Amino acid sequence: MTGEKIGAFENYPIQPSMFEELDVPVVPSGLGYRGPTACAAAGITYRQLDYWARTGLVVPSVKGAHGSGSHRLYGFRDILILRIVKRLIDTGVSLHNIRHAVEHLSSRDASVLSSLTIMSDGASIYECNSADEVVDLVRGGQGVFGIAIGSVWKEVEGNLASLPGEAPETGTISMSGFDELSERRAARVAG
Repeated sequence: MTGEKIGAFENYPIQPSMFEELDVPVVPSGLGYRGPTACAAAGITYRQLDYWARTGLVVPSVKGAHGSGSHRLYGFRDILILRIVKRLIDTGVSLHNIRHAVEHLSSRDASVLSSLTIMSDGASIYECNSADEVVDLVRGGQGVFGIAIGSVWKEVEGNLASLPGEAPETGTISMSGFDELSERRAARVAG
């Protein structure tokens, strides 16, 4: 295998996508999602979210908490990474290696990120950009499981479709399929 090792994360040069013509829609960048919404979309508990934010594993990119009573707002990419972290933890990858993976994934452009597959043998985490790289890992006995980030992307996007988002500047709540209670809350927030 070739590539530069970043911590326990193997980095390969960009190659053609493993998933031909993966149609990953652009997610609105102006929306933030409060903690409970981020938890629901990522499949984690609020306690995990709070701990990971306080320890710097995954911090909210839209708006951090500033004092008592303030709310963190997580962006789509944050929630995507939260979902990936959850899957890595569930498979037994160490928090140290997950931190390296999060740092690496956070530095990747969204167009590249959506076409990656993460493979792990439980100890190390490898980034694969092609089917050949996945096969090389499996042949070498290193790849035990894989996470196709494009699939996780679509899963998180589907989860967020029915959950409320918030514009950080105005506090306006945006959600497809408002119910009566949501409409009242939005009207109260708007003034």
